[in-house]
Amino acid sequence: MALQHFLTLNDLTQKQLTTLIARAIELKKGINHHKAEQILNNRCLAMIFEKSSTRTRVSFEAAMAQCGGKALFLSPRDTQLGRGEPIEDSARVISSMVDIIMIRTFEHQKIERFAQYAQTPVINALTDEYHPCQLLADMQTFHEHRGSIEGHTVTWIGDGNNMCNSYINAAAQFNFKLNIAAPKGYLPLAHLLSQHHDRVTLVDGPEEAVVDSSLVVTDVWTSMGQEAEQNCRANQFSNYQVTEALLDQARSDVLFMHCLPAHRGEEISETLLDDPRSVVWDEAENRLHAQKALLELLMSLK
Repeated sequence: MALQHFLTLNDLTQKQLTTLIARAIELKKGINHHKAEQILNNRCLAMIFEKSSTRTRVSFEAAMAQCGGKALFLSPRDTQLGRGEPIEDSARVISSMVDIIMIRTFEHQKIERFAQYAQTPVINALTDEYHPCQLLADMQTFHEHRGSIEGHTVTWIGDGNNMCNSYINAAAQFNFKLNIAAPKGYLPLAHLLSQHHDRVTLVDGPEEAVVDSSLVVTDVWTSMGQEAEQNCRANQFSNYQVTEALLDQARSDVLFMHCLPAHRGEEISETLLDDPRSVVWDEAENRLHAQKALLELLMSLK
């Protein structure tokens, strides 16, 4: 059987993704009843971080521990990756010693090169272009609160970044309509917009975009590595803040999500995370459960 990686949502079929979400919900129920399944017993995950993280590190490390496995934290400061060893060489060596590898880095091409030479499954835990693990958690969270997302309208507000790109892929894989309200010059990848023009719509402003939306999502205005653009971005995005009043213009049962960390008073109002329509805390926790299901699936296909 061919080695299965998870670099974008498109690496799994629609059926696999649907099954994965159902499995994540099942695993969550088990741990909430103190019945963790030892599905990763004696398995070892290498976690390579070139970008800092809270939720990604804690969720993957806890997932392995709760399911009977081990996780190794690797940073450029501690490995030869930070001293110029070719990616291809590191991929061959690390993958020969562990069962699965998770990478959080900058250029998406870097993780593609790593996966090309790896002997074990590779998971994209975030690159500049995609963040598929977060989408698994988001889809799980919507399903828990509202059932299947198929046929619903989702609105993305703000930067057309890695999360926005992954939401475009999710619109195709989970069959929903996606509205995107982003300033000119900050749109998602052009080839994704072209490929999915049948279900993705660019909308001029947030107020128009949220109409009839079941889910509204945003992210920070300035991501890691863009700090020098902070002031410019703050000016460009000043009209793209998500507030309680904006959610009032969506469906009455709308949900709000944010992958966190959030900058209160910037991309969201000061109190939005405390609004009853916000499910960000469930969304954050579900990184743990969705990734357990992902780890189980990828290692079963190995």
